[in-house]
Amino acid sequence: MDATLIALVRRHLPPGAELSIVKEPYRKVAVCVANMDGDSIPEIIAGYKWEGHPYVMIIKHYNHVWYKAATIKGPGYDITYLNTAPITGEKAMDLLIGWQIGAIWSELNIFTYTDETLNKIVSGVYYSRIEVEDMPGKNGKDGKSEIALWHHDTGEAYRVEVYRWEDGKLISAPDVYPYYFKKVVAYYEEKVKENPQAAFYWYYLADAWLKAGMPQRALQAVDIALALHSTYPSKKELLALKEQALRKNRMRRISLYPARVKGVGGTKWGYINSAGRFIILPEYSYAYPFQENRLAIVEKKGGYGIINEAGRFIVEPKYDFIQPFFEGLAIVQDKSGARIIDQQGQEITTKPYAYIASFQEGRAVFQNYRMQYGYLDAKGREIIPAIYVYANDFWKGYAVVKVKEGQYALLNEKGDVEEHYSYAFVGSQGDGLLAFQEVEQGKYGFMDKNGRVVLPPSYTSVQPFQKGRAIVNVAEDYHNRYGVIDKAGTFIIKPQYNSIETLGEERFAVGIPIDKDRPFIGSKYAIYDSNGNQLTDFVYRDVLPYKERLASVHNDTDTFFINTSGQRARGWPIVAGTGTLSLEGDVIKANIDQRISYLNKAGETVWRENTIIPLQGAYEVQEKKYKPNKDYLVYYPQISGMADKNIQASVNTKLKKLSEVKHIPADVQLDYNYFGDFDIPFFRKYLLVFKLAAYNYPFGAAHGMPTEIYPHIDVVSGRFYELKDLFRRDANYVAVLSAIIEKQIKTNEKYSYVWQDQYKGIKPDQPFYVDDDALYIYFYPYEIAPYAAGFPTFRIPYSEIMTIIDTKGAFWQSYH
Repeated sequence: MDATLIALVRRHLPPGAELSIVKEPYRKVAVCVANMDGDSIPEIIAGYKWEGHPYVMIIKHYNHVWYKAATIKGPGYDITYLNTAPITGEKAMDLLIGWQIGAIWSELNIFTYTDETLNKIVSGVYYSRIEVEDMPGKNGKDGKSEIALWHHDTGEAYRVEVYRWEDGKLISAPDVYPYYFKKVVAYYEEKVKENPQAAFYWYYLADAWLKAGMPQRALQAVDIALALHSTYPSKKELLALKEQALRKNRMRRISLYPARVKGVGGTKWGYINSAGRFIILPEYSYAYPFQENRLAIVEKKGGYGIINEAGRFIVEPKYDFIQPFFEGLAIVQDKSGARIIDQQGQEITTKPYAYIASFQEGRAVFQNYRMQYGYLDAKGREIIPAIYVYANDFWKGYAVVKVKEGQYALLNEKGDVEEHYSYAFVGSQGDGLLAFQEVEQGKYGFMDKNGRVVLPPSYTSVQPFQKGRAIVNVAEDYHNRYGVIDKAGTFIIKPQYNSIETLGEERFAVGIPIDKDRPFIGSKYAIYDSNGNQLTDFVYRDVLPYKERLASVHNDTDTFFINTSGQRARGWPIVAGTGTLSLEGDVIKANIDQRISYLNKAGETVWRENTIIPLQGAYEVQEKKYKPNKDYLVYYPQISGMADKNIQASVNTKLKKLSEVKHIPADVQLDYNYFGDFDIPFFRKYLLVFKLAAYNYPFGAAHGMPTEIYPHIDVVSGRFYELKDLFRRDANYVAVLSAIIEKQIKTNEKYSYVWQDQYKGIKPDQPFYVDDDALYIYFYPYEIAPYAAGFPTFRIPYSEIMTIIDTKGAFWQSYH
């Protein structure tokens, strides 16, 4: 180090003081130079020992004179680390001091320095070794330094953690693990070479491999540790680490992604790889993502099954529905009821149930056919009998159940009653607190699990506590007043907002109404932290929870990721349109304007949905998009390849009109949201059948209204066929079809939901569609059945109506 600098420092030392020698990042005199206060003149920071105590002083230069501006007396007896780094911000230079308090232990203090005042922001953090640098995450370096702390365990083994400054405190920084833990791997690889019989070195090597993003290598290391039969770490600890590695390995190997193709016969789903190539061809009506167990739920021919990564059925598509796997088990549903299956597809329950919830902590809520609730264990046994009016999931070994009206209880995992609660309502646990109502329709408060009231009833709605915070509403009418409270009931975020969503990473999406007079239309969101600090303006329309420290948001025009500061994440793509982005293995899934695509990390498109559907010869259908307003979106078909271009233009104009492509003002807030799309359920010879489906949702309504139109188009003549065109002119097709449908309603159990007194027969222009074998007549919601029944549809085989079909007519001849 420069002798002149050392001499200057020595002139400011107290008599008898000695400069300290720090050991990290390398052995040197405890002196450094940095511009800490941003005045363009560097300060000198020096550590020394005096009268048995360690000190650090800051020397400033002003008006050609150096003077001691600040002095810190530290704990312990020496200094092991002295440095400056941008911890709290890109432009800040903060002071880090390691005070030696033991042979292998130091206490970390961090100070900011402004206006010649030192502000201690970190203390009481202990470590054995330290490294400080700006570590690259997925987006590269961010200009702020992370801190790696090594905590001594045994021998020369250390537990390592990496931190960064955020929200006024040090938090873990898992996004930089893949970078930093490669250094830790190198350290422990040397240790296991030196002492291959030390299980604790293999344990920490496995932990380092796991955090470095190499779970397969972690599994190898932990298996070696298990084979050594050491008492430390314990077998339980080693198996827990192995389970983490197995889970990460399964996640890492998920490299197939659901993708759909629109074609003749409708939309089919398959799976692509990260290069955008179909590995499992599109043959399913719907395909769910592969789970950690490398299995995926698919729908085919009206039934749900489970496939592996080779596309082979582990469970044939025989169920009405299958829920995703939780804790290695899935719930399946068929006409007889709900059952549990394992990952081999074997049913482990001995009988069906009215309802089974997903597993939580080895227990699943079930309901029997007497409307009573109990719990099943992971072997499908009724571990807690069905004697309750209602039951909640287990959380940290306890579950809340409803015993009878006005009586709730807290159960342990054996089913023993730990507490009784005499309230009109008691909710699930959250951070050890339970929401409750004293009377029906009354306000909500919170109590602890012993029944002691912590927060008296004063809220009109509440959500469970998470990490010391709960979202509550205090509004007495439809104008919401959401806020966030702590466990003392203090409002961290004032109760004045239209909506609030928990995002994870100690962040909230806080919404104000788009239209103050019509708050039900929706919200514009700002990002807040859990201390109530507003991080952004109200600029986002939708915000998804954080995953890997990124959250998907969109405004009226674009969709992108934000970081935990609420700002657009640098290095990640911006996609035109509104929707969501999600990290899926090696790719980014973009669900934008109701269309799926996959991008690589550079934002380049790997795969997108097709917009051209070839028919035969020169005929093809092109998908067109119409989005004049953020709340109005239509995908409509246009035919090309017809011989007569005037007829083709006329057909396409009519298709646009049927698809509700019409003038919609761009900058006006609509009272509704409208989405339209199409499929091609049938094409044969010259007959092209479209399904034009739409959903109109009036904001604030209980539900919207779906519509379905099936234009039947002759691609040679351009004619749009009607129902009457299928039949002879002298045939009373209305009466014949009405009678057939009436018989089906009365004799077929599948139509038991139909309101028989509402059915009055069909109309001459009744909605319909055809395929190779049958005519289908359908009704709109509410016409003859409840809304939930959808579009009641009746299949009439041609064989039943051949006597009235005009087999020489243009309609029949167009597809025969």
